[in-house]
Amino acid sequence: MEITLQYFDGCPNWTTVERQLTELISGRPDLTLRRELVATAEQAERIGFRGSPSILVDGIDPFAYPNAPVGLACRIYATPAGPAGAPTKAQLREVLGDV
Repeated sequence: MEITLQYFDGCPNWTTVERQLTELISGRPDLTLRRELVATAEQAERIGFRGSPSILVDGIDPFAYPNAPVGLACRIYATPAGPAGAPTKAQLREVLGDV
C-alpha cells in the first residue's frame, strides 16, 4: 500500500500527520510513505489538491469531501474532538486498515 502525504511549506499541520504515519507504518514493509510537496497554485489545481495535509491511500483521499475547494490552504479535518488541522491517529489507523 502506498501512502502519499501531500503538503505545502506554509502549513504546520503536515508534520503532525507525517509523525503519526511514520509511527503507524513502522515495521510494515508492505506500507510505504511518500511525501509530495505542492509548491504552486497551478500544481494544486492540476492534481486536485484539497489542502495541506492531504493523505492519499493508493491514490485515493479517504477524507475527501466532494465539494472541498482546491488550492494552497491548510486543511481542516472532522475529528471526534471537533475540527482539527490533522486527523487523529485512530482515524489514520482506520483508513489504513488497522495497521
